[in-house]
Amino acid sequence: MDIKKFIRQLFITIVLFNCVNAWSDEAASSASQNEQTTFLTRIREISDRASSLVTRAVDFIGIRYKHGGNNVEQGLDCSGLVRLVYKDALDVQLPRTSLEISRAGERIEPDELQPGDLVFYNTLKRGFSHVGIYMGDNKFIHSPSSGGRVRIESMEIKYWKKRFNGARRITY
Repeated sequence: MDIKKFIRQLFITIVLFNCVNAWSDEAASSASQNEQTTFLTRIREISDRASSLVTRAVDFIGIRYKHGGNNVEQGLDCSGLVRLVYKDALDVQLPRTSLEISRAGERIEPDELQPGDLVFYNTLKRGFSHVGIYMGDNKFIHSPSSGGRVRIESMEIKYWKKRFNGARRITY
């Protein structure tokens, strides 16, 4: 099995696990059949959305970084990666820069993160200068910087923890 296929399968499993856990308290309190049906539909929608985003993002692992890049052939910067994943997976058009993207969607707390949410960092001594896609299990995928390639990293790494600016959930 190649590494991209393994990573894709691993993260789809994590996505589904996280989505079910995120809504398990709600399920326990649901009394009526209609509420349970609505709840299950909501889980499926979240799982499908997250799965689509994560699966598509993993396809870009290894693509080289290019400042201002927004296509696979020439390379991708962080916002180029995020825009391409959202466009391909969900047909959602996001603004061009990480700062502009940080104003889209809904602000969420770190403990509310779900796969497919966006995470923002201050990497250039200014807020929201970097963006990645949350994968679950405190991991995110991003296009790092010159000389780098699209990769998955832990949000627990000291560098990223120190520079975390916030998170957004893109609704459509």
